[in-house]
Amino acid sequence: MANGSEIIRLVSDRQDRDQFRRKNWVGSFEEYLDIVHAHPEVTRTAYQRLYDMILSYGVEKVRIGRETVNQYRFFDDPDGGGKDAVFGLRDTLNQLVNALKSAAKGYGIERRVLLLHGPVGSSKSTIARLLKKGLERYSTTDEGALYTLGWADENEPDNPDLVHWCPMNEEPLHLIPQRFRADVESQLNDDRTDDDHRVRIEGELDPFCRFIYQQRLRKYDGDWTLVMKDVRVKRVILSEKDRVGIGTFQPKDEKNQDATELTGDINYRKIAEYGSDSDPRAFNFDGEFNVANRGLIEFVEVLKLDVAFLYDLLGASQEHRIKPKKFAQTDIDEVILGHTNEPEYRRLQSNEFMEALRDRTVKIDVPYVTTLADEIKIYDKDYNNQTVRGKHIAPHTVEMAAMWAVLTRLEEPKHAGLSRLQKMKLYNGKTLPGFTEENINELREQATTEGMVGISPRYVQDKLSNALVTHPDSRSVNPFMVLNELESGLKHHSLINDDEQKQEYRDLLGVVKEEYENIVKNEVQRAIAADEEALMRLCGNYIDNVKAYTQREKVKNAFTGSYEEPDERLMRSVEEKIDIPDSRKDDFRREIMNYIGALMIDGKRFDYKSNERLHKALELKLFEDQKDSIKLTSLVSNVVDAETQQKIDVVKGRLIKNYGYDDESATDVLQYVASIFARGDAKRE
Repeated sequence: MANGSEIIRLVSDRQDRDQFRRKNWVGSFEEYLDIVHAHPEVTRTAYQRLYDMILSYGVEKVRIGRETVNQYRFFDDPDGGGKDAVFGLRDTLNQLVNALKSAAKGYGIERRVLLLHGPVGSSKSTIARLLKKGLERYSTTDEGALYTLGWADENEPDNPDLVHWCPMNEEPLHLIPQRFRADVESQLNDDRTDDDHRVRIEGELDPFCRFIYQQRLRKYDGDWTLVMKDVRVKRVILSEKDRVGIGTFQPKDEKNQDATELTGDINYRKIAEYGSDSDPRAFNFDGEFNVANRGLIEFVEVLKLDVAFLYDLLGASQEHRIKPKKFAQTDIDEVILGHTNEPEYRRLQSNEFMEALRDRTVKIDVPYVTTLADEIKIYDKDYNNQTVRGKHIAPHTVEMAAMWAVLTRLEEPKHAGLSRLQKMKLYNGKTLPGFTEENINELREQATTEGMVGISPRYVQDKLSNALVTHPDSRSVNPFMVLNELESGLKHHSLINDDEQKQEYRDLLGVVKEEYENIVKNEVQRAIAADEEALMRLCGNYIDNVKAYTQREKVKNAFTGSYEEPDERLMRSVEEKIDIPDSRKDDFRREIMNYIGALMIDGKRFDYKSNERLHKALELKLFEDQKDSIKLTSLVSNVVDAETQQKIDVVKGRLIKNYGYDDESATDVLQYVASIFARGDAKRE
């Protein structure tokens, strides 16, 4: 066991002091100008920095139908281990990044509020959290470096602990007087051709820095160069926790809302020291707009803001300025990101007093996921292991919960003969006869509310958690436990008050249960028919008979040695399993022989597994032959002889080995499938 000194040495060996020094660099204004000349990207605007941060993680080109679209790796949350990864919202994320790109290039969107709009639990907050965390990490890298200014103390100019740092972490180039900026830009750019990384000096000093700047100008009789010797520049690391460059504003009730939370407030204790409440040294520039300068401000439920706050928001977005109490308009440079749900947005649309805000808003819809595979990924972040909290999660448990959630979000298809379940499968990539990629796109375009209504992933996650703790005697959690939790929770669902809607969701649970029944029946059938040698014997027997049939020959009986007519009953018993009608049996048999012949020409050996339809037919045939010998239905009566139990144990072992079940869930699923067959037998009788 390691002792204290070994643990300290472990940390010591892995620390990077050079990186620490780079992050905590402090220098002169002249040194900063050298940095700008060599690396002009340090002067980027907040939008440019955010856009570059996203691109720094890479972009994949993904083929969707006939179109090629971008997939930004940043939203997979690589630095966070995928905990905040966003799934199934490729169009939404592309729209967001395109808006940031437009803002970064100065095409106008930088003067708008980016509004993420969607139902509760649709990843709006996750996207905002990702962007904030991404900016924080990016600012710690050499590529994402940015700097701010401070003022040496008049009495102890060489004391680094007495530097008066800018409270808004603004760009040091604001110290360049307006009349010299064009020439300074020309010198710094040095005929640079890359337009995206040209230095542009925009904005003015904040009230605090402006006050000290003018004070020092008077001290040095207007000599700007002497003033610059008092300037210190340091690197800034953005941090939400430290309230540096990342701000978050959450509305409170009307009685407790105060505009100073956005733009700062007077420090009354310092008024006695400086003699005036309009002295910037007696003001706390600690409002969310102040601290978010150079980075990003997130407005949680932005449309719940009191009207009084909207003036600050409108000025901040359109003019890039805020109005602190007792001071003139102050320049800011930050991304303004808000998010809201559907009811609040409808209220915005109907409120004529909000017209100015609507005009300054870029709405980006963030719907629920409507693709099953992506919905499953959302829950796999928490339930991606077969064992969670000491309990085994049976196969298809998460899948069935996700299937129900997606079904609640889909509109009933207008296409005749197409069910909502089939529509979901089409969206998930399954092919159905008569449906092309264009048809599927038409289905999506016809839907007006798809993804904006339905069950939230949070509700499903809550019920999955409930299922894990409400069955103390069970070592395994199966789909029925979770589906029952989902159904019982509908009675008290706080967001669903319509009884018809609740009944619709219950009906969809019935659809999911029926689909689960088909899935597990197929799995048990395959487990029973997973005898490789028996399948190969059956396949060989079938092919021998098909070959004789197509060539009008006889088949040699392996037992008697005599030649007999091809076994029509055997061939049809296989073909009927995949719905080959009697009128097409000849075509199917010739197709199989042509397939085998083509393989032989290429020098390849025929394997029944390579032909999906034949493989499925053989498995179903073998299952039918072995089902009665295994006597699976005897499980229902709990009267099982030793020989049958041995065969059932073999099937159970295959379920555990090949399909991810444990002993308890494999027993449960066998008993469930046995009850299905027992019901079927009873109906036939």
